[in-house]
Amino acid sequence: MKPNGSLARHLATAARRRPAALALSCAGQNWSFAELLADTGALGATLAGGAAPLVVSGSSLELARHAYACSLENRPFWPVDRNRSVHWTGELPTRIALVISTSGSEGEPRGVLLSDASLDAAAAAANRHLPLRPGDLWLDCLPLHHIGGLAILWRCARAGAAVLLHDGFNADAVAADLARQPVTHLSLVPAMLAHLLETGVAPPASLHHVMIGGAALAPSLYDKASSAGWPLNPSYGMSETAAQIATWTPADGPWHKGLVGRPLGKNEIALAADGRIRIRGPQLMTGYLDGGGIDADGWLTTGDLGEIDAAGRLTVTGRADDMLISGGRNVHPLEVESCLAACPGVRDVAVTGLPDPVWGDLIVALVVGDAEPARLRAWSAARLPGPARPRRIVRLPGLPRNAAGKLERAALRRLAREAGA
Repeated sequence: MKPNGSLARHLATAARRRPAALALSCAGQNWSFAELLADTGALGATLAGGAAPLVVSGSSLELARHAYACSLENRPFWPVDRNRSVHWTGELPTRIALVISTSGSEGEPRGVLLSDASLDAAAAAANRHLPLRPGDLWLDCLPLHHIGGLAILWRCARAGAAVLLHDGFNADAVAADLARQPVTHLSLVPAMLAHLLETGVAPPASLHHVMIGGAALAPSLYDKASSAGWPLNPSYGMSETAAQIATWTPADGPWHKGLVGRPLGKNEIALAADGRIRIRGPQLMTGYLDGGGIDADGWLTTGDLGEIDAAGRLTVTGRADDMLISGGRNVHPLEVESCLAACPGVRDVAVTGLPDPVWGDLIVALVVGDAEPARLRAWSAARLPGPARPRRIVRLPGLPRNAAGKLERAALRRLAREAGA
């Protein structure tokens, strides 16, 4: 029997209520809800049963079809990057619907265990916060082996809305579909948004919400996109919370750097003594594949730093393990990155540190764009305290980011070392 709130249950409900309505479109192929249910039901019938997760890599369409099929067969699904291999033969705890490999910028990914209940709570909260209704169309160009791309399937099935699926991000393809399709919702990471702006893509009148996540949104990029008419909703979430746990809307007041609004649904957010963000609520994972994750009181303590104002609005200020100490002062890379990103001629920027006998952490800025180092030094001197100013500036053709748009901090340190050698 398909569990209540499962992807399969919502797909079956949509197929019964709106059988001929568009459910999925990908590369010129279209499936109604009835057709999608039949197609993925046939695929599910070919899957061997068991409690072990089905590990699948491939195109976005392959991952989407297997997500529906596994849910129909009540079998855990584990989508993986085509560049990674996962070997798992054991069984999972009961009621696990999905295993997601975390997309952290440091170390090896961990398997996150998500239940139908947490995935459904996340979809319900998201659909209320950024209203998603029958007939809406969500353009999904995020990788489906990450929760940000995969969660869109749950939201749309629950709402009776359609998914316009791309096999990864291609600015020309996104621009073409925004021009010819009635897209209402779109998910992007900041680097994707910047690319669309650089190529002059304009948002269509049908577009209501552009959810931005995966990495910090620079105020300069927010201002540029908002001025061009993009309806931005900066968000905060992770695999462990089944995607977004907080998302800013204009009802939260004027946006500022890191602001993501109040927690969605019945979720709670608090701060640990060291400023780390703590989360409790129905969206939380069951745990990690290798154990641990949630404390005895139901809280997940993240690696992210934040602030909560009197109105309960969360501002994310960076990663705790990214903190640098320069000249005896705590300097977070986001502080410097946000400043330099606003300098004319900077298309992308990342900041890291190298061990130094004088400064402790020598601040190194890795910059993509035409801005000259002298201009960047003058810009930072006028806007940053002395210890936070970059002591070394490295110009690069591009920055190392993973498929979710997050900076790969270990690779940044390697590039900084190589540039200084």
